[in-house]
Amino acid sequence: MMKSVLALRALAVLLLLAGAARAQPNYIYEEEWVNTWRQGFNFQCPHGEALVAIRSYFSEKEGSDRLWSFECQRTPPSLGEPTECWWDDINRAGMEWSSSCTNNGLVAGIQSQYFPSVLDREWQFYCCRYSRRCPYSCWKTTDVPEYYREEGEMVIPSYGYFIRGAQTTFSGVLRDRQWKYIICRMTDFDCEFQNF
Repeated sequence: MMKSVLALRALAVLLLLAGAARAQPNYIYEEEWVNTWRQGFNFQCPHGEALVAIRSYFSEKEGSDRLWSFECQRTPPSLGEPTECWWDDINRAGMEWSSSCTNNGLVAGIQSQYFPSVLDREWQFYCCRYSRRCPYSCWKTTDVPEYYREEGEMVIPSYGYFIRGAQTTFSGVLRDRQWKYIICRMTDFDCEFQNF
């Protein structure tokens, strides 16, 4: 009798914990977000590093905004050091946007400003050029997130691949964006192309 009472109590505790876990938002508190809700941010990788991972979390109640987290990684020694870095084209909030770093640059940072009138952000990539290296074997990722209003995560598939830009769509109904990141490899030699 005592064992069955203890077993029922244990089962009740497990059911309570499972219900509480299901009721929690899919929000990762341990994540080091670079922004707070509805606030601008400016993120730059340390010199000689490029962006390799992007993660975001959506909240409709927080102005249909996202929290963002980024990771950087040192570029291969064969690329050398960046020869110049700059802020590239900016998009307009509420609009679709497609941008690749000019001058064969790699994405080494992102800045964004939130606009409450359209419940969206403007975006701009921080790009760095490595000597006269050129991109090749470029492709676009699938939509990140896969569906609007979900958590989004994109990680470079392996060392030696780089983010060169992105194409993004904006849903005026759902007030959210989906991203397709442009991923490339870079030559180990100088090439003549100004922007490939």
